[in-house]
Amino acid sequence: MFVWYIIPLAFALDLAVGDPHGAPHPVRWMGRAIGALEPRFRALPLPLTVTGLLFAVSLVAAVWILTWAVVWAAGTLHPALGAAVTLVAVYFCISTRDLAGSALAVDRALKDGGLVAAREKLAMIVGRDVRQLDETAVARAAVETVAENLVDGVMAPLFFAALGGAPLAMAYKMVNTLDSMVGYKNERYREFGRGAARIDDGANFIPARLSVPVIALAAWILGGPWRRALKTGFSQGRHHASPNAGFPEAAFAGALGVRLGGPNVYHGRIVDKPYIGKSFGDVRPTDIHRACRLMSVAALLWMTLAGGASWMLHAITA
Repeated sequence: MFVWYIIPLAFALDLAVGDPHGAPHPVRWMGRAIGALEPRFRALPLPLTVTGLLFAVSLVAAVWILTWAVVWAAGTLHPALGAAVTLVAVYFCISTRDLAGSALAVDRALKDGGLVAAREKLAMIVGRDVRQLDETAVARAAVETVAENLVDGVMAPLFFAALGGAPLAMAYKMVNTLDSMVGYKNERYREFGRGAARIDDGANFIPARLSVPVIALAAWILGGPWRRALKTGFSQGRHHASPNAGFPEAAFAGALGVRLGGPNVYHGRIVDKPYIGKSFGDVRPTDIHRACRLMSVAALLWMTLAGGASWMLHAITA
């Protein structure tokens, strides 16, 4: 049921509609399933690392199987219905419009409502404690979120859609949702969430590294320092607690000429992250808009590459 043009159509649908707030969404269902099943897996008479891995693998596999079954059933009724279901499933996996919109909402709040309003908007999209952030820190957090979620919200879902259609793209979203809910290194999830975090690290390994040349190409299209984006992305991409998030952040730092990273407070604990692009200047509120524009061009480039890869795979296997 998966054909190459599903990717550009899903991308266009996301740009046109975004995430309709309040409407049914598979990622919200995934979150509910995670919350409902976590206590049952924790109750199993096994070490927490084992039950956590079993929990993550079971949910990811269940999403793949369920998506495959729904697409297959729809395609059995009519090929056009199968294509429509596939299109909607891939659309649900990407979030280009919402990513840019959330970051720009922080920028507008800084301009119109002041620092307190901007902190409130920022708290909706980041996990760090925002209560003590100044204007520079708020802008930096918004830019970091745009950079990191380019991979989570656009590149990785389309990467897996190109490889395995809607079932694999939806399975990735479950991987990503699991990591966001249980992949913490705190007392509650250090052992139970380790499996989910490792699966997420593996799933994002290739897309995160491919993001660097894509971001550099987007910087070139926008007339920015693409060589610096490329160099910073690969030379400083490992300067991050996450094995993957540092690569897009470093490429953004080079492209925008800003310093990212540094200490942040998460759940009442200071996490001393290294700086990325330390020789560059502080992030300014105007850099939020620049980051969103860079992200949008990079997303468009990646959509084109993913659609082309899907077409090639379809041609080879046809």
